Amino acid sequence: MSVSTAIKQRVTKLREEINHHNYLYYVQDAPEIPDSEYDRLLRELQQLEQQHPELIVPESPTQRVGATPLSEFAEVRHRVPMLSLNNAFEAQEVEDFDRRARDRLAVKEIVYTAEPKLDGLAISLLYEDGVLVRGATRGDGATGEDVTQNVRTIDSIPLKLVGRNFPRVLEVRGEVIMTKSGFEKLNQTQRDKDEKTFANPRNAAAGSLRQLDSRITAARPLSFYAYAVGVAEDGELAKTQFQLLAQLRQWGLRTNPEIKRVKGVRGCLDYYHAIAEKRNRLDYDIDGVVYKVDELAQQAQLGFVSRAPRWAVAHKFAAQEEMTKLVAIEVQVGRTGALTPVARLEPVFVGGVTVTNATLHNQDEIERKDIRIGDTVIVRRAGDVIPEVVSAVVSRRPKGTKKFVMPDKCPVCGSEVIRLENEAVARCTGGLFCAAQRKQAIKHFAARRAMDIEGLGDKLVEQLVDQDMIHDVADLYKLSVAELAEMERMGEKSAQNIVDALEKSKATTLPRFLFALGIRQVGETTARTLAQHFGNLDAIMHASEAGLEAVQDVGPVVAESIAHFFHEPHNRKVIQKLRHAGVHWPDIEVSPAQELPLAGKTFVITGTLESMSRDEAKEKLEQLGGKVSGSVSKKTDYVIVGESPGSKAAKAEALGVAMLDEQAFLKLLGHS
Repeated sequence: MSVSTAIKQRVTKLREEINHHNYLYYVQDAPEIPDSEYDRLLRELQQLEQQHPELIVPESPTQRVGATPLSEFAEVRHRVPMLSLNNAFEAQEVEDFDRRARDRLAVKEIVYTAEPKLDGLAISLLYEDGVLVRGATRGDGATGEDVTQNVRTIDSIPLKLVGRNFPRVLEVRGEVIMTKSGFEKLNQTQRDKDEKTFANPRNAAAGSLRQLDSRITAARPLSFYAYAVGVAEDGELAKTQFQLLAQLRQWGLRTNPEIKRVKGVRGCLDYYHAIAEKRNRLDYDIDGVVYKVDELAQQAQLGFVSRAPRWAVAHKFAAQEEMTKLVAIEVQVGRTGALTPVARLEPVFVGGVTVTNATLHNQDEIERKDIRIGDTVIVRRAGDVIPEVVSAVVSRRPKGTKKFVMPDKCPVCGSEVIRLENEAVARCTGGLFCAAQRKQAIKHFAARRAMDIEGLGDKLVEQLVDQDMIHDVADLYKLSVAELAEMERMGEKSAQNIVDALEKSKATTLPRFLFALGIRQVGETTARTLAQHFGNLDAIMHASEAGLEAVQDVGPVVAESIAHFFHEPHNRKVIQKLRHAGVHWPDIEVSPAQELPLAGKTFVITGTLESMSRDEAKEKLEQLGGKVSGSVSKKTDYVIVGESPGSKAAKAEALGVAMLDEQAFLKLLGHS
């Protein structure tokens, strides 16, 4: 069956629109539509191509997905070698480079194009008639590897050039990098999957681009910046390096926004200092700047020496990786109870600062890297990020080094330390008592969905702890109006309001109290389920892990977390103090879950209810055994519709899900 002209035209139009928005997003950094609209256009194109596969072309925006894995990379010989640059480390070396270039050109001053030296992987992109036909690594400069399938997955590399008047054959050169933010997300994903993490963004980018399975590359956050042209046939190029980069941008290729045209050696050095000052704020790693003679005719006149051009030089920054000795490993406790091993180092100058401490992340990372106390280690510093120990220099390992073992007691409060299944982080179980967790515990305890202590905001909690007025959540109930009134920005009326709010909060419910304790893995829903299953706090506190696992939706990890929390004497002592202070709640009459009137029913609430808040409606439904979800699906039993409902009501109608107005909802609660 032939494809209609209208469909062909629509497919062409969609591709043009998507390519236009890619250009605005990646090259101009000026998107004009939201991501949701871009996704809609791409989905429509995907659907049309699925229905009419004969319309699919390699340069379609839908064809970025990874292809069948390769057995090996093919070899690519560069028509024009991809040469390396000579390095300069001192201002004098830059002055010498400029002097030699001026002497050869017989000019008094040279205009340069200056750009950041990206710390990634050099790549060559070959376009024929505007369509990407090959991507290759630099390799040894003469020969690289064909990574076409992989570069096609990188969103900032156009599969088809935009604009007009580009050469029939155009080889573009640039750098594939991974941003710092993308690198952190990738490593977190690797840790979550208990897989090997990457040492730095450059290694991650290089490893991602050299995957035989391009589907792996497609899942990695890679970016591309163009900085040169290797080959151009049947087309006009600009006369200067700066204009050439502008030309590449017009054709849809991304170039670095920090690139500038500067005059003479003074302009070069001023640029170097400006970029060095800005370096830590950039979302990508750079290891220096590059100066290139701007006029391409002058570049040709200067030519090459050995394996490097005479018309360019890389002005490198101070090293950001250095070696030193790991003297000791200490453990810090974070605000959520996480224990982090920290390396104490012999002072070493890295990236412009003296480093004496560096993170080791966790026990698994120490073991994976085989880092021992007494080792010579490589320390990396990247911007404002906490320095980290990258690896041990095993060849320099002396006798008598010691392996690190995570303590089984919290170094701050002495509470038991546990590590839950599938978690890399060890944690202190003394959440209500530990001084390291004090501020976080109190803020959570006072929150609206917990004890709902009105007026006790984060800043006031910070002041109370910093001034040593409270040591745990129970101490809140000892505060007097006189004490509070003396605090900064706190009058007698405000102090009285907080004392009244504290008094009011004493009358609570068991689910709220359980949630307020801040037990890891126990959110509002789990707290309610525990309360309904056991009926009273003592039964929960004395329940075994097996008994806790009998509760609906409580698995082994959650059960272990609850059991360890209540097993810790420090936590039990604080709970006892809270009860003595007058915090109370009614016990719940225990009914088997299946006997609750709304057991097994799933509800979604949308819009504003007049008779109660959505939180109150959720609480009432859960008390009757119902489950409240945030999204509508075929498994939803009822959607409760208030005033000004959102898209959930429309989706419920489309799926044929029963909808209740507020009157019908109240009637349901009354009957139940």
